[in-house]
Amino acid sequence: MNTVHVVVPAGIDDPARPSGGNIYDRRMCRELAAGGWTVVEHAVPGAWPVPDDSCAAALAAVLGGLPRGATVLLDGLLAPCVRDPTALAARLALVLLVHMVPRPRNDGGTAGSARSGTSGATRGLPNEVLAAAAAVVATSPWARSRRVAAFDVHERRVHVVEPGVDGAPPAPGTASGGRLLCVAVVTPTKGLDILLEALSGVAGLDWDCTCAGALDMEPAFAADMLRKVRNGVLAGRVHFPGPRNGAALDALYATADVLLLASREESYGMAMAEALVRGIPVIAPRVGGVPGTLGRTASGTVPGIVVAPEDPEALAGAVRAWLGDGALRRRLRAAALERRTELLARSWEAAAGRLAGVLSGAAPARAARERPGDG
Repeated sequence: MNTVHVVVPAGIDDPARPSGGNIYDRRMCRELAAGGWTVVEHAVPGAWPVPDDSCAAALAAVLGGLPRGATVLLDGLLAPCVRDPTALAARLALVLLVHMVPRPRNDGGTAGSARSGTSGATRGLPNEVLAAAAAVVATSPWARSRRVAAFDVHERRVHVVEPGVDGAPPAPGTASGGRLLCVAVVTPTKGLDILLEALSGVAGLDWDCTCAGALDMEPAFAADMLRKVRNGVLAGRVHFPGPRNGAALDALYATADVLLLASREESYGMAMAEALVRGIPVIAPRVGGVPGTLGRTASGTVPGIVVAPEDPEALAGAVRAWLGDGALRRRLRAAALERRTELLARSWEAAAGRLAGVLSGAAPARAARERPGDG
């Protein structure tokens, strides 16, 4: 029987901290086990997603306790804390699961971390860890292309395993299209400041927006967003209920007309897939994996509106067009429903099957790289 040791940050099941990366980790563990794998999970304690000095020691203790030759799936959030990756790769068949490709740190600390939107030491993906891994798993084709281009990783070692999608009934929508929804942690990376500025530009129109996501990842930033809503033209129009999971999140999608995203970075965008599988169009910036996840119908129609990144006026213009044009709403809803049919075929079980293939090849890949002439 195949065995994989999955090393993740502690807290991936915390309902107060939902994230695409956490959901991906949990579902893959579950589906691999259902597919016959022995999954041994190791939760590394520490101040994730912004590690303190104790995190490297905690991770070293976990990795040091694994049996020689073990196949290990390591969440990329932990990668900056890996000590001596070359020695680690000599002992273990390491598969690095990276949910996000960080952009260069030239924003003075604004952009935040890849996984959660918090700034700090998790930004970098050390080249040494990437080079040591027998295989690297990317969660979107865009992330794969960026990883091959930006880091010294041979393209043969980078594999795409996109998230799965759970089925859900189509959302009925409203005649006016004014039920706006954003599902994102309240951080700069997710662009909540951009979103609020855009919504301020359409404050004279008839709409209501719910922003569902954790408020405690960057408390100062979240407090500033709440203050802007409370004291400005968005008072009573924008709601921050905090994180939502399960039935509570399903209920938000069921009453939504359109999903709004304003992310500065996005590797895949699981909220988009969750919206589209319910036939809900998406308005989002052209960043990272957004265009790929949004996709097109067979006729070439995009099931939403893609705007320039970090451009509140462009985002406001898209919302204005959505609210003011009933024919546009009908066309985009039809496209989203067509896209829904395609996405329903992307099960988590199938995704785990692709990941299992990568894991099965990790030990042979590690052995091949140790032979002279192999890369």
